[in-house]
Amino acid sequence: MTQRSAVRGRLLTFTADPAEAGAAASHRYWGDGIVVLEAGSIVAVGDAASILPSLPEGTPIDHYPDQLVMPGLIDTHIHYPQTQVIGSYGEQLLEWLQKYTFVEEQKFADPAHAGRVAGFFVDELFRNGTTTAVVYCTVRPESAEAFFAESHKRNARMIAGKVMMDRGAPERLLDTAQHGYDETKALVERWHGRGRQHYAITPRFALTSTEAQLEASGALLREHPDCYLQTHLAENHDEIATARRLYPQASSYTDIYDRYGLLGPRSLFGHCIHLDEAELERLSVTRSIAAFCPTSNLFIGSGLFDLATMRDPRRPVRVSLATDVGGGTSYSMLRTAAEAYKVLQLRRQNLPALDAFYLMTLGNARALSLEDRIGALAPGHDADLVVLDARATPSMAHRMETVAGDLAEELFVLMTLGDDRSVRATYVAGVKAHAA
Repeated sequence: MTQRSAVRGRLLTFTADPAEAGAAASHRYWGDGIVVLEAGSIVAVGDAASILPSLPEGTPIDHYPDQLVMPGLIDTHIHYPQTQVIGSYGEQLLEWLQKYTFVEEQKFADPAHAGRVAGFFVDELFRNGTTTAVVYCTVRPESAEAFFAESHKRNARMIAGKVMMDRGAPERLLDTAQHGYDETKALVERWHGRGRQHYAITPRFALTSTEAQLEASGALLREHPDCYLQTHLAENHDEIATARRLYPQASSYTDIYDRYGLLGPRSLFGHCIHLDEAELERLSVTRSIAAFCPTSNLFIGSGLFDLATMRDPRRPVRVSLATDVGGGTSYSMLRTAAEAYKVLQLRRQNLPALDAFYLMTLGNARALSLEDRIGALAPGHDADLVVLDARATPSMAHRMETVAGDLAEELFVLMTLGDDRSVRATYVAGVKAHAA
């Protein structure tokens, strides 16, 4: 019989979007609560006083009396082969890809290198409290094999895919429409639904895929409708101009993907900064997801995401939050939320702390259609948890002296001053995967 265990602390979980339901109705909070874990799942959540008497004698309990226990954080757009180009100086998107990213990604033909980086990458996610991510590999199937093998070994719920790319890159990084289809199909059959692994069909973006390859991507999506689709959209003005030149028959950058059946409720489009009204309408109607990647957009100088326009009630676009490492400059979803706040301030918009933590947990789970498994502390959900300390650094502890029990203020301290040092522990499928 599987032994039960428990995590005790100040519990916080979301039940609704604060932007829609209002702050008070969006979440549940227990000042002294317990999450009971068994066989990788949550079996009970509630007040410690109510649950403690029901636990079998000797049940191991990890107790964090002053910390916040939340669902594990979720990142919806990140590149694991870019761990060694993060923080590369001084280029905008297209030059940055050629000068740094494509050079680095050629190394992933070596399975040993891919395996080493995959191990580092998953460690880094857990160290930052991220338990699920939507991950780009390289064009080489060895890179996807290495990532899935590492994730499966750790029993993590991850979504990933081999990049499909048949033009616009060095020869060693190109497949063909047919090879990209065949290699992707083989990876789907090997990994999608194996343990906690999910597959994302991954044409890098319209600039590096021919019409034949986008047709192949659409065919794969039709053949495997429970897979995801991930790519990039409207990140940079030069990128948009190049896409329009390569696909003159399309009415917009979004229309390129639309023509090949790539829009839909399981399709994630990184960035989505420079879109016109017709493009927003198509994303809304198809329930496609725009991944907001603030640290990357600032670092590469791409532009400022417009959340208010996305949330226009006449045609709302689903939005997720993501790090986009290595264009993004931090693996931390806390740092990412801080930069999102700043981006929106420059747009004369706002991102309250409750909204940010909703996005990092239940909001991103809903974007992935995984809200029945992750993103909340609830019986039947995966036992993926993060324990956050709002007093992790001297500066944070000093600031917290004035917070006086205000939950929203504490969350704002975490999202503006916190980083990996604020992560006291990360649990993946009920097992402690990181401890500070």
